[in-house]
Amino acid sequence: MPYPETFEGFAIPSAADLLTPSQFKPKPFGDHDIDIKIVACGVCGSDVHNATGGWGNEHWPLVPGHEIIGHVVRVGDKVTNAKVGQRVGVGAQIFACLDKEKCNACATDNETYCPHLLDTYGSVYPDSGTLAHGGYSSHIRAHEHWVFPIPESLQTELAAPMLCAGLTAYSPLVRNGAGPGKKIGIVGLGGIGHFGVLFGKALGAETWAISRSDKKKEDALVLGADGYLATQTPGWNDEHKMTFDMILSTASSNDGFDIAPYLSLLKVHGRYIAVGLPEGEGWKISPFSLISNGCLIGSSHLGSRNETLEMLQLAADKEIKSWVETIPVSEEGVGKALTRVHNNDVRYRFTLVDYDKQFE
Repeated sequence: MPYPETFEGFAIPSAADLLTPSQFKPKPFGDHDIDIKIVACGVCGSDVHNATGGWGNEHWPLVPGHEIIGHVVRVGDKVTNAKVGQRVGVGAQIFACLDKEKCNACATDNETYCPHLLDTYGSVYPDSGTLAHGGYSSHIRAHEHWVFPIPESLQTELAAPMLCAGLTAYSPLVRNGAGPGKKIGIVGLGGIGHFGVLFGKALGAETWAISRSDKKKEDALVLGADGYLATQTPGWNDEHKMTFDMILSTASSNDGFDIAPYLSLLKVHGRYIAVGLPEGEGWKISPFSLISNGCLIGSSHLGSRNETLEMLQLAADKEIKSWVETIPVSEEGVGKALTRVHNNDVRYRFTLVDYDKQFE
């Protein structure tokens, strides 16, 4: 049957199978839940990692997509932050315990680190046993905490990728002090990295892009970067050692990656924050790479509700425009987008659109 009993989408039956049209039942509707008719969804690199099984996805079939924008079509009796007809978004997290008495993460505006968090798709709701599915579909059902109003001035197709890629860059930047008087580096100019440049500049920091070659230098400068370092150039780091307050690494590949020259860029106790998640074993780090400046290595996962709202408002206030290519949602369109993301053939994000033509 059609909505609200079932939703339609494009599912991947297993890591070895091709995309296929599918119907699925959402979790039971609760008092704090919101149903959203989707109009756009960004295509994230994590969609590819999950679709191929590269991140060890255990649950199939899988409907990817966690950069979702749509309009509210139903609200639970206790919903306070959304109304029918409102344009809203859903990002990459769909659940946390939100128990501020028992959970330190949820009590400190860190619900993205809750031990009970669930990803927007590929997770199983503990109360109902329902497998969560994402935004390559007609609708999504979400708790109001993970439903965000979209500022009126933001274009739907440009705002969608902010809900994962944008937030993944924004949260570590603000949490690690990016702002006026700070010099930061963004490693990797891709889906997340181009947001790193955009938000680094919007926050007032001196922002440098760091990439392997000069291929993306012009793009970086157009995005607003104050400088550019090409790591294939001999001695690329020599003049910049101990001058950066922070480096945000969005790199999604470990091939030929030596972290030591990057760490040498940091000031005393400067921070190297990694948000890219390459498949495989990861880096090898010698303690000798840390001791000369006492630098710190860390990571970051998404961001809180408050940070999401702040990021969207900053994007509206500063008229930040992500670089997006749109593709109509369809079996062919989704397959094409996933293939091109896998091949790193996008500048710098895809958004699936034309949902009204695919889903009634």
